[in-house]
Amino acid sequence: MADFMGMMKKAAELQSKMKAMQDELDHVEVEGVSGGGLVSVRMTAKGDVKSVKIDPSLAKADEVEILEDLIVTAMNDARRKAEAAMQEKMQALTGGLGLPPGLGLG
Repeated sequence: MADFMGMMKKAAELQSKMKAMQDELDHVEVEGVSGGGLVSVRMTAKGDVKSVKIDPSLAKADEVEILEDLIVTAMNDARRKAEAAMQEKMQALTGGLGLPPGLGLG
C-alpha cells in the first residue's frame, strides 16, 4: 500500500510540474527566419504567433508570391523551433521518471 501512495504522490507532483511547464511555455519564444532574414516570425513554444516582420524590400506587387512563400517558410521554421523547445522542457520534466521511449505526456 505504501508503494501505491508513493506512486499517487509522484503522480500529483508530476501533474503540478506539467501545469507549471505549460505556463512557462507561454513565455518561451522562438524566432523562425527565411530569405536570409528578410522575413521573421516570433511565436511561443505553444505555437501562438506573436509577430511577423517583413523587410520592406519585399513589399513589391510583382513579388507577392515570393513573400508568401517566405512567410510560410519562416512560420514552419518557428514551429520546428517551438516543438524543439517543448521537447526540451518535456525531457527535463520526465527525464527521471523512467518512462518508455515514445510515451508522450504533453
